Amino acid sequence: MELIVTQDGSHSVFSSRFGVTYHSKFGAVTESAHVFINAGLRYKAAVQHEIALLEVGFGSGLNAFMTWLEAERRNLRVRYTALEAFPLDETEAAQFNFAEQLGVPDRQEDFMALHRCPWGEPVVLSEAFTFEKRLQTLESFASPPLFDLVYFDAFAPQAQPELWTEEIFTALYAAMRPEGVLVTYCAQGHFKRTLKKAGFEVERLQGPPGKREMTRALK
Repeated sequence: MELIVTQDGSHSVFSSRFGVTYHSKFGAVTESAHVFINAGLRYKAAVQHEIALLEVGFGSGLNAFMTWLEAERRNLRVRYTALEAFPLDETEAAQFNFAEQLGVPDRQEDFMALHRCPWGEPVVLSEAFTFEKRLQTLESFASPPLFDLVYFDAFAPQAQPELWTEEIFTALYAAMRPEGVLVTYCAQGHFKRTLKKAGFEVERLQGPPGKREMTRALK
């Protein structure tokens, strides 16, 4: 893994396994705030106080950390489940400057707690945030309708095409409660058609810096 600095000063890493970066070169924190916090968490928080959230691609832990901070600010109760098949190790995670970039340098240990948590068991990290990470592939994931919000942050279709199929999104649709929301940075036409085949209603939203559009899908 090669640590890189994105345009807003926050870190990302380049994965030699998949040939892509974990976050946008135009700004890791900026992208996560736009796609997942603004279009996802805040959208759902406008109508409900308790949110069961599934993240596809825990990766650097940035989305989970920002969600934890936002849940505390908004007095939410978030139960966060993250799937990851290729986790970073603790030494790699310790290099990220997310706490500093988000203006909460005193929360660095909380960020590291996300990476140190045991796999496969829920951990209450605060009154606002319960966290569970699962070491498994998306292809092996199945769930009854438990989730209100899905962060789909897998690597791009050209890097992991097996994660962008109709079968995958049909399974995610089944795992979501009525009125559930899925948000992702991807806005490719084929992907949006796949979402519709799986049963979703699809919204095109303005993308973060460097991308014209993003996608929000509704059950």
